[in-house]
Amino acid sequence: MKGKTVLITGGGRGIGFAITKVIAQLGGDVAVLDALPSPMNDFNDLSSQYGIKAHYERTDVTEQAGFEASFDRVLQQTGGIQGLVTAAGIVVDKPIGEHQWEESKRILDVNVMGTFWAAKLAAAHMSASGKGGSIVMIASIAGQGVKIPMQNLSVYNMSKAAVKGLAGPLAVELGEKGIRVNSISPGVISSPMTEALRETHPVLVDMFDHASPVGRIGQPSDLTPAVAWLLSDASEFTTGSDIVITGGMHAGVRPSWLSRAVTAV
Repeated sequence: MKGKTVLITGGGRGIGFAITKVIAQLGGDVAVLDALPSPMNDFNDLSSQYGIKAHYERTDVTEQAGFEASFDRVLQQTGGIQGLVTAAGIVVDKPIGEHQWEESKRILDVNVMGTFWAAKLAAAHMSASGKGGSIVMIASIAGQGVKIPMQNLSVYNMSKAAVKGLAGPLAVELGEKGIRVNSISPGVISSPMTEALRETHPVLVDMFDHASPVGRIGQPSDLTPAVAWLLSDASEFTTGSDIVITGGMHAGVRPSWLSRAVTAV
């Protein structure tokens, strides 16, 4: 990643920060746009630890003027980007009948419009630079048209299916400009949110921990190698693809867990 600058939306914590950190570890400069007032404390150590440049902008990806202004400031600060990762996303777990208009619209605005507009801005810049680049969008197992056991994520599923569905058309549209577009579809990944559920929803977390065919919850480190590869020149023949990284959950749940869960019911 040396010599590259990558912009990461939602890179201030969770999966987004894990991606930000691995880019820095591999020698790439990073610029993060996130709604948090400030990123994780570890973000402030990236420059000194890895000898890279790290820039942070507090940004709401659903507000066009502010989003575009933050993007422009990144370009001014960095001199340009060669990679984009769209990791900004939110989720609500509830039955469809309990969803409210505004919260549903918010999920779509963050997950779909936030991804699309980031890709639009990055594509315009990469095209104008004449150097091309790589765009990696974070989709989800939820975008594969499957229902995660014990969760009701209908609006989130719809939003991530949209993200996954964007990679192919953009890969074709932007390919002649030297811009590659791919997505990854993670399964359940350990995060502060999943850890917080251990006290309040232990049965759900038991599913996270044991239901996948590989028998464990995913870690951010399960995703970062694929993202780094897609951003790097090593994947220069890969575009329009979705890489599914779910521990096998997209194919089905672990039979021993399922039999135990059915017995418990």
